[in-house]
Amino acid sequence: MSAPLSPTRTRAALRTSARVSVELLLVLVLLTVALWLLGRMWSVVWPLVVGLLLTTLTWPLTRFLRRRGWRPALAASAVTVLFLLVGAGVVALIAVPVASQSGQLTDGVVEGIQRVREWAAGPPLNIGDDQITKAFDTAVARVQDSAGSIVTVLFTGVSTAVNGVVTAVLAVFLMFFFLKDGPRFLPWLTRQLPGRLATDIPTVAARGWDTLGAFVRSQALVGLCDAVFIGLGLWILGVPLVLPLAVLTFVSAFVPIVGALFAGFVAVLIALVSNGVGDALITLAIIIAVQQIEGNVLQPIIQSRGLGLHAAVVLLVVTLGGNLAGIVGSLLAVPAAALIAVVWNYVREQLGEPPQEPEPDESPSGATLPA
Repeated sequence: MSAPLSPTRTRAALRTSARVSVELLLVLVLLTVALWLLGRMWSVVWPLVVGLLLTTLTWPLTRFLRRRGWRPALAASAVTVLFLLVGAGVVALIAVPVASQSGQLTDGVVEGIQRVREWAAGPPLNIGDDQITKAFDTAVARVQDSAGSIVTVLFTGVSTAVNGVVTAVLAVFLMFFFLKDGPRFLPWLTRQLPGRLATDIPTVAARGWDTLGAFVRSQALVGLCDAVFIGLGLWILGVPLVLPLAVLTFVSAFVPIVGALFAGFVAVLIALVSNGVGDALITLAIIIAVQQIEGNVLQPIIQSRGLGLHAAVVLLVVTLGGNLAGIVGSLLAVPAAALIAVVWNYVREQLGEPPQEPEPDESPSGATLPA
C-alpha cells in the first residue's frame, strides 16, 4: 500500500513549480522582445554580421602584417584591397571561361532541347509536335494572364538585388573598420562597463570571436572538399568549365542548401548540353553523393570539433534555422548555436562551485600522512 501524500511537501512542490513557470515565462517574453527588436533592426544587423564573418576570414593576414610592423590602417587597407581583388578574380574566373564558351554552350542547349523533344516523341511517351505546340501556347497564355504578378516578382527581385549590393558594400566598409580598430574594442568595452560586467562581457566577446573564426574556417574547409571532389569527378567525365564549376561550388558552400542546389544544377546542365544525358546523370550522382557525405558526415564532424558542438546538434540547428528563417537562418544557425553554447558554458563556470581541496589523511597517532 502506497504512503499518503504529504500536504506540506505537495504545497511546496506546487509553489516551486509555479515560481519556475513564471520565471521561464518571463525569460520567454524577454527573448521574444529581443528577437522582435532584432527583426526591426535587421537592415543594420545583417551587414554587421556579414562584416564580422568577413573579418574572421581576413583577420589572420591582418594580424600577420601588424606583427611585421605595419600600421593598423595600412594593414587593414591592404587586406581589404586584396580581398576585393580576390573577389573580383573569383568572378572573372567564373565569368571569362563561360563567356568564351557561350556559343558552344548555346548550341549545346539547343541540341539538348532537340534531343529531349525527340525522346519525348518516341515510346513510351509518344508526345507529338502538336501536343508540344499546344502546351507551349497554353504556357504563353498563362504567362500573359499573370503579367502583373511577373512585374511584381521582377520588382521584388530587383529590390532584393539592390539590398544585397548595399549589404555587401556596408559589410566591406565594416570589415575595414573591424580590421583597423578591432583590437581596441575589448579594452574600450572594459572601460565602459561597470563592476563585474567589465570582466564578464569582454571575456564572452573574446570567446565568441574565436567561435566565429572556427565557423568560417570550417565552412571554408567543407567548401574546399566539395570543390575538389566534384571538380575531380567533372574532370574525369570530361565536362567543360571544370575550374569555374569548382570555384562556384566552393563559393556556394557558404550559402547552405540553395548554394549547393544552384551549383549542382549548373554542373548538371553543362554536362547535359556538352556530354549528353548519360554523363549528366553520372554528374548528378556524383554531386548527390558528395553533398550527402559532406552534409551528413563531414560538415557535422568538422563543425562539431571546431565549435564544440555535437554533430547531432549541428544537424538539428541547421534544420531549425532553415525552417524559421530560410537561407539566412541556415547560414546563421550554427554560429548562433555556438555563441549560445559559449555564453552557457561561461555562466556555468561562474555559477559552479570551486573544486574543494581533499582533506589530508591522518594516521591514528594524529600525524599527517604524506600525499
